Amino acid sequence: MKSFDPDLFRRQFPALQSSYARPEHLVFPDDTVFLDSAATALKPVCMIEATQHYYSNHSATVHRSQHAAAQAMTARYEQARALVAELIHAPQPENIVWTKGTSEAINLVAQGYFRSHLAAGDEIIVSEQEHHSNLMPWLILAEQTGAKIVKWPIGKQVSSEKPSLDKPSLDKQYQPEIDTLAELLNEKSRLVAVSQMSNITGAAVDLTQVTALAHQYDCLVLVDGAQGIVHSPVDVQQSDIDFYAFSAHKLYGPNGLGVLYGKEALLNAMPPWQGGGKMLTQVSFDVFIPEQVPYRFEAGTPNVAGVIGFAATLEWLKTVDMTRAELYAVALTDYAEKQLSTIAGFISYRAAGASLLSFNIAGVHHNDLATLVAEQNISLRSGQHCAQPLLDALGISGCLRASFMPYNTLQDADKLVSAVKFALSLLDE
Repeated sequence: MKSFDPDLFRRQFPALQSSYARPEHLVFPDDTVFLDSAATALKPVCMIEATQHYYSNHSATVHRSQHAAAQAMTARYEQARALVAELIHAPQPENIVWTKGTSEAINLVAQGYFRSHLAAGDEIIVSEQEHHSNLMPWLILAEQTGAKIVKWPIGKQVSSEKPSLDKPSLDKQYQPEIDTLAELLNEKSRLVAVSQMSNITGAAVDLTQVTALAHQYDCLVLVDGAQGIVHSPVDVQQSDIDFYAFSAHKLYGPNGLGVLYGKEALLNAMPPWQGGGKMLTQVSFDVFIPEQVPYRFEAGTPNVAGVIGFAATLEWLKTVDMTRAELYAVALTDYAEKQLSTIAGFISYRAAGASLLSFNIAGVHHNDLATLVAEQNISLRSGQHCAQPLLDALGISGCLRASFMPYNTLQDADKLVSAVKFALSLLDE
């Protein structure tokens, strides 16, 4: 039975427990507040122990050797693929390709599928809220093929003035509008690339509406789920998504592991992108025959420990009521935003209902404020967040971002507010 208790959930994360044995130089100070989960989530004990157990007891690779340990590890490796398929409601495990992360997954689609399916003048629609991982591969592909990148802008500004730090946009949703997408789509449209959730505003678009519109023009849809999958369930079949990518480390999993989902026909239409061990069935100096999907895309020795650790994470998440957990994180963010809003010059870029809070204080450089906040053991992020076009649209050079997760507490929010106020008092001296 699924459940969620904030205290029990928090106890699953050794980084937050001062009693957990680990090297001194890796221990957070006791009063550290971790609000940088949008960059990478903390890791639960189940994932840590599964990875440690693999390195301590097995270290066998997969799909190669015939000894018992290797065979057992191959079975667990493929079971993890099935767990991911279950997580996103993919039709079958073979729809799941292991990658190094979201960036590699999107580049695999760009080069493995679209490079041979695009011609000069074809259009790739990319939303203005994208992380660079879902923009740069398409810019590179456009240079290679002569295709055109079409910007799908965030919501129309209520004010006719250009937004700035002192006069931010009044459109609190800060997201691409479906009506605008309908205007952009045409017979030349080949792809819509959009994030499930912005890593700055937390804005989320209706993916089912996006795919329904795009498919009217035989246009495919790729979704960057790196931020969104942590906060909102996804059903790739119900939403009719063509390609979906995410990284394990943002979903309480290990670094260096990502997932690409693709519809069966699309994956089968893709040739191998990288060559190496186990992505083929036969090879000579004259010809090679690639493996079946998904193995043709998984050249070389894979990240077995990462996959095993992620499987443990996914099994644990099955016991957690993620809907209640997310509501709890959103409530913490609501509280923090309300408290910070009492500060003169506070500007929030948060979309309604998001569990991350990006903000500035008018007249204060974000890096100056972030440095002073960090000195008080508050871990958050400042800067451009690998989303420069969105910052340009917001009229700012950067901002601070506090991202809340279910392992955070009301005390964490209070400490953030106190740290910001103290930092501002120093800057006013």
